[in-house]
Amino acid sequence: MAAKLFLLSALLIADSLYPILGDCSGLFHDLELVEEINCQINDELPFFYNYSFVGGYFTMPSARFPKAGDVAFGAASVSPYLIFGANFAPFSRIELSANYRIFRGIKESNFGHEGFGDDADRIGNVKLGILVPEDNIPFLPSIAFGLDDVIGTRRFSAQYVVATKTWNELNLELTLGWGWGRIKGLFGGAVWTPFRCSSIPILKNVSLIAEYDANNYKKHHAEHFKGRHVSSRFNGGVSYLLGDTLQLSVSSVRGEKIGASASLRFPLGSSPGLIPKVDDPLNYTCPIDLEPIGPLRPEKEFISDLACSFADQGLDLYEAYLFCDSDCGRQLHLKVVNNRYREESVVRDRIQDLLAALTPANINSIKVVIEAEGVTSHSYCFRTCDLDRYRECCLSSWELEVLSPIAEAGCPLDPYQVQMIFERKRDIWTLTLSPRLISFFGATSGKYKYSLGVTGSLEGFLPKGITYYLQGSYSIYSSVHGLSSRDRLNPSELLHVRTDAVKYYQEGRFRLDEFYLQRSWNMGRGWFFRLATGYFEPAYGGGASELLLYPVQSNWAVGLEGAVLWKRKYSGLGFTDKVSRFNRQRQEVWEHYTGLQYFLNLYYDFKPLQLLFELKAGQFLAKDKGARIEVTRYFCSGVRFSLWATFTNGGDHVNGHTYFDKGFAFIIPFDMFLKKSSRTFVTYAMSAWLRDVGAIGETGNCLYWTLYEERYD
Repeated sequence: MAAKLFLLSALLIADSLYPILGDCSGLFHDLELVEEINCQINDELPFFYNYSFVGGYFTMPSARFPKAGDVAFGAASVSPYLIFGANFAPFSRIELSANYRIFRGIKESNFGHEGFGDDADRIGNVKLGILVPEDNIPFLPSIAFGLDDVIGTRRFSAQYVVATKTWNELNLELTLGWGWGRIKGLFGGAVWTPFRCSSIPILKNVSLIAEYDANNYKKHHAEHFKGRHVSSRFNGGVSYLLGDTLQLSVSSVRGEKIGASASLRFPLGSSPGLIPKVDDPLNYTCPIDLEPIGPLRPEKEFISDLACSFADQGLDLYEAYLFCDSDCGRQLHLKVVNNRYREESVVRDRIQDLLAALTPANINSIKVVIEAEGVTSHSYCFRTCDLDRYRECCLSSWELEVLSPIAEAGCPLDPYQVQMIFERKRDIWTLTLSPRLISFFGATSGKYKYSLGVTGSLEGFLPKGITYYLQGSYSIYSSVHGLSSRDRLNPSELLHVRTDAVKYYQEGRFRLDEFYLQRSWNMGRGWFFRLATGYFEPAYGGGASELLLYPVQSNWAVGLEGAVLWKRKYSGLGFTDKVSRFNRQRQEVWEHYTGLQYFLNLYYDFKPLQLLFELKAGQFLAKDKGARIEVTRYFCSGVRFSLWATFTNGGDHVNGHTYFDKGFAFIIPFDMFLKKSSRTFVTYAMSAWLRDVGAIGETGNCLYWTLYEERYD
């Protein structure tokens, strides 16, 4: 595919010479050919999710995958079950999905009579592509291997291998597979989209689907008693895709019932946002003023214009110095803070466009240092002669980047050798308001409990480069009152450092969540250090330090961090030195406790696959020792999706098996919903089980993530 596009590009370049020779027919012919090939490349049959929100048909999977970064969520009624689900594709050949399956009419055996209601099961599914269309072997079908219900109770566990072949010219798709477990033996499916080429939009994505259902309903021990009888293994129905966003499906199930589902999908990983960034300023172009600093252009006038121009670009100029360097001549030194843009290349382009138009002729070079959260991250050094050539279009932005690459921030300036011409005081406070949702699944008195409220935060700078962060929250509505922090079936024998989290949201409507001070230093040569103290989160406060080696343009980083933490009381601002746990007789005992956590941190950014690996090895809050591994997939839209697992010697047990903390997190740029760029993110994270093993206390702004977000491109 890539080779075809390369040859066509070369052909277009050659055809561009045709007008010189007086013949344009070849160019138009090749443009038509390019358009035809592009249509063939992008042409594909509709993709559907089954009732378990796995790529497939109704109850069976297929070997097709959603596009990388696509997310879907919805609900399905498949008698006698009610299923809520979500699907996410971190790569074009990896598909992850989760289900919450409710057994309608069957009370949960342990807590159903206490308010939990019908029995329910949490299910995680994985599908891996062995052969996909991107492998460019068109005569072979797509092949995938899947695992259903790989976490949790595994009551609906199954494994399968499946192959799918599509014929776009026939609007036809066929699937054949073999399964083990709940899916037992041979299964298959067929999809026909008869009106796909119709000029009537509402008919284009109507598909007729038939499948052979291999689920072992009769002999599967975990099946709902009303779902065991099978009159027919052939399910038939229709699926409809509206605007590549809304999917509606209805079909027969087991020859006895009607199943239906509705879901929404969105290209989260590739979307530029729901709203165009119309409020972002254009890159600086004019007026152009190259007048030397002197009588006609005093320093005060020049720096005032420069500071205003930076502000118009969404950047803040905080300090400016003039000094003479023996090698570079007269140099201008600027310290800039980026409060708006998420990508380093965007910031750089705006800075170099501005400087190319406003740098005085008697300045030999300009060094721009970028600062974030009170610590200098990196710098650029532009020669005025290069900026002149760039302004006159004799240099491209790529060439200027080679001549003025991103570099270390360098040593602090000697105040006795420089002349300060501009200084802006740091903002003492900035107020931010945002909604807050805290959720708990699987409480004995209900399947889902939550606390809905609002948070307000103040952050700013104090003297000596100290930053502070203050956050309070107000609970508008909460259903967590009365919940117990004790797991009655699997009480934690570790110190209760996390399982009592619900108690912090049951005491009053208003709470001080965080209030801490932090000071960070750039020590040069890629070394950074920070100190922090205060209330780091609703449950803990104390002191922390971190040392990090993270050179500019490096894909790796290594660091050490440690913290002494005290447990906060469930209400008020005080601390307690006692923490409870359950002994083997399931009796609650109290122990003196001071939290001590320390870690060796390793980070590696594997850019070819846009994967970020993080390893923490050391001691966790409950005094268990081990390692936490986290893998983050990041996308061009700014979205990040993380999976983590923690392996320690804590010896925690859930349902008779050793439990290791694991979960997932979504980080979504808030500017996806705004008309302008923003560096704010919306975060949602969830552990598979709220336990004390592998627990980590917050300790302020992590150095690595502060610098990573500033250098991210």
